[in-house]
Amino acid sequence: MFYSYFAALGFDIILEDTTNQGRIDMAVKFNEQVYLFEFKVVELVPEGKALQQLQDRGYADKYHGLVQPIHLIGVEFSKKSRSVVGFEWLSI
Repeated sequence: MFYSYFAALGFDIILEDTTNQGRIDMAVKFNEQVYLFEFKVVELVPEGKALQQLQDRGYADKYHGLVQPIHLIGVEFSKKSRSVVGFEWLSI
């Protein structure tokens, strides 16, 4: 759903963007800024692991050379309700 929305808007999108520490679920470059997304499925309540993974694995390191603002965005979905239950972001 996220990919479809951003792709329809014509943004520069990279899915499963490979780094030396793993893969970023989705990277979006727009308006001279970088948005890195991590998506997680949780049981019922948000756990904060999506944003934490972006930080722990240093996924933003790949984009520091662009000298643009980088935004880390963690989105967590409930396995049961199939809706967003957690949304955190950090600008670096």
